[in-house]
Amino acid sequence: MRRVAIVTGAASGIGLGVAQWFARAGHKVAMMDRNGEAVRSASEELNAEGHLTVAFEVDIADRENLGVAIEKTRAAFGPIEVLIANAGISEYKPFLEMEVAEWQRMLDINLTGMFHSIQLALPDMVAAGWGRVVTISSMSAQVGAPNMAHYAASKGGVTSLTKALAREFAEKGITVNTIPPAIVHTGLSRRTEEVDGTNPRIEAMVQAVPVKRIGMPEDIASACEWLCSDGASYVTGQEINVNGGMYC
Repeated sequence: MRRVAIVTGAASGIGLGVAQWFARAGHKVAMMDRNGEAVRSASEELNAEGHLTVAFEVDIADRENLGVAIEKTRAAFGPIEVLIANAGISEYKPFLEMEVAEWQRMLDINLTGMFHSIQLALPDMVAAGWGRVVTISSMSAQVGAPNMAHYAASKGGVTSLTKALAREFAEKGITVNTIPPAIVHTGLSRRTEEVDGTNPRIEAMVQAVPVKRIGMPEDIASACEWLCSDGASYVTGQEINVNGGMYC
């Protein structure tokens, strides 16, 4: 069955891969991202292929702006049935050098932005008695990450939020799961390796991956599609580790 889906952080990386996967599978996809030019371009390319997408320039930390985009999605496509809550930021900063503003910004976008996205989309799912939410967390929340305490903490919060909502909305026909990726080939992963000389290069990190390859956005997208299917109706509150065996 074709659904109405929202994908946040859809201009690049995992979010773009998920949006492309869902649109090409026949779903109606609202693509949301802070980079308005990039997300509009990605949407136009998919529409030129004959798919149904709309694009919105959205900062998920801005609840009012996000709410307007979700209302426009309803007007264009109908009630929201699927949410892939992917938008987030990442950066390296030694803990003792971390400013309060840097800590707060990470939480505002990665965790509170996730709260806004889910809370604004859920009413449609509750009314329908069916819905799927997939959050994108991080393996950093599972094993820790030096110089990324704020990022790991924010993603740990995403995992806890996911589990809490899974239990709260299970009887309403809504599943809520999270995917904590490890190394995925994205523009963000390439940028972070160049921040300073202490960050490992992706090619070196791949040697720690049991399957000996870097993850691709399509790996995450295919898992999202399954979690959002009727076949996954008995799966909720779970961490689906799509990571090449790095964390089991």
